[in-house]
Amino acid sequence: MLEGNSLSGPLSLSLTPNSNVSFIDISDNKLQGNIPPCLSGMKDLGFLDLSNNQLSGRVPEGLIMKSSLSLLGLSNNNLSGNVVPSILKANGLGELYLDGNKFSGEMTNIDVSIFEFPTSLREIDLSNNKLYGKLPRWIGNLSDLWTLALSNNSFEDCGPLSHAFYNSSSLVTLDLRGNSLTGSIPKWIGKLSSLSVLLLKANHLQGRIPVQLRKLYSLNIIDLSQNMFSGPIPSCLENLTLPMQDNKILRPDYFELFSEEVEPAIFRLIKLRSTVDYDYPSSYMEEWIELTTKSGSYSYGGYILENMTEIDLSCNKLTGPIPPELGNMSQIHALKLNLSHNKLMRVIPSSFSKLKQIESLDLSYNNLSGEIPNQLVELNYLEVFSVAHNNLSGNIPEKAQFESFVESSYEGNPFLYGPMLHKSCFKTDSPSTLSAVPDDEEDSLLDMYVFRVSFLVSYAVMLLTVFVVLYINPYWRRAWLSFVEKRITIYRYSTVGNFLAYYIFRGYL
Repeated sequence: MLEGNSLSGPLSLSLTPNSNVSFIDISDNKLQGNIPPCLSGMKDLGFLDLSNNQLSGRVPEGLIMKSSLSLLGLSNNNLSGNVVPSILKANGLGELYLDGNKFSGEMTNIDVSIFEFPTSLREIDLSNNKLYGKLPRWIGNLSDLWTLALSNNSFEDCGPLSHAFYNSSSLVTLDLRGNSLTGSIPKWIGKLSSLSVLLLKANHLQGRIPVQLRKLYSLNIIDLSQNMFSGPIPSCLENLTLPMQDNKILRPDYFELFSEEVEPAIFRLIKLRSTVDYDYPSSYMEEWIELTTKSGSYSYGGYILENMTEIDLSCNKLTGPIPPELGNMSQIHALKLNLSHNKLMRVIPSSFSKLKQIESLDLSYNNLSGEIPNQLVELNYLEVFSVAHNNLSGNIPEKAQFESFVESSYEGNPFLYGPMLHKSCFKTDSPSTLSAVPDDEEDSLLDMYVFRVSFLVSYAVMLLTVFVVLYINPYWRRAWLSFVEKRITIYRYSTVGNFLAYYIFRGYL
């Protein structure tokens, strides 16, 4: 094994079909050029990892269809071409990682009645490529499939989320992020009884979040952000209280490919990495998921996913109150909850104080009102917190970790007060502000006030005198009316632009 050694240049292997080699790992180098065709002819090759290099060209057609090959890792290269036909003919392949390349082509549907599907495929990762078309129905015929990642392509769908996964009861991870999927999440989603990770971020999905999610007792990562979901948040999400049980990142049956008698060193190395080295970069050892919080995006992988729960419903059109039942997820470790950028209303549930293990809570950009519950100071593991841009009021809690949250966590709430916002809700501060004004400025303010009152009184007395005189003396009344009539005539002529008439009347006056 030569992984992680900064090897460069073309990949040159002088191996014959009879070479007694079953395990090749040359990942994490700087190898260039094409994949050697000789790899397709090696009769004993069962494990091949060339990921994280700079390989280009097409994948030899016989490599994916090779019956002895159980794991093929070609992630993060510059490989191209259409690999879909070869995938449909995979014979013994169990794990296929082609993510992060330039593969293109349409994931076409085929007549399932005339095609014999490979039943060995358990993991497929085609994310970050240039694939397009409808989600194919043949995926549902992979009876042992437990991980499917098709994110960041150009897949689309018509109507409810494709029936391609209707029979995929063994599916553990479904990643369809960053595509062009439309429609809604179907009610039959509850049939995916083994589902633990559901990632639908950044599509065009709409409708309500189905209550059938309550049937997914193993679901602990759900990302529905950046869609157009509407309606209330279903309270059934409180059922996300059970940790992953038997869903391991590396299936135990993978070890059956190697016997300790034939390859003892390789067997021990794989087993050691799968249980100890959580930072090992190869995707076949761990399932890596990128999660977004207020402070940025983070990647999580390995067995850490078994001990954390992420609920991200941000950037949708959800309305109504936040269900208090979400506070019942008290047994969850490393909980991250993001409900930001919606239209949620009413108060922050005080029941959130029961989420003792929560690490991130983002409620920003909603229409929440009321005060921040003081009970939230009991959340000792809270690292990320934001209620910015709501209609909250009152004092910000000043105990425990709330003293460490920055101003941006609270901004955009005009009636929210606290030291980090540099304002207080107590109005007793106003007199102290006035007392700081110099005496001469106070006198000038008083003089201005007296002047304005005197002027208004004098003006009122003058107008009253004029009206009284006009009412009593007929001569002055006729003179006043004549004066007003002439001024009106001048105005009428001036508005139509007849300046000559204006000057005649002026001379007359």
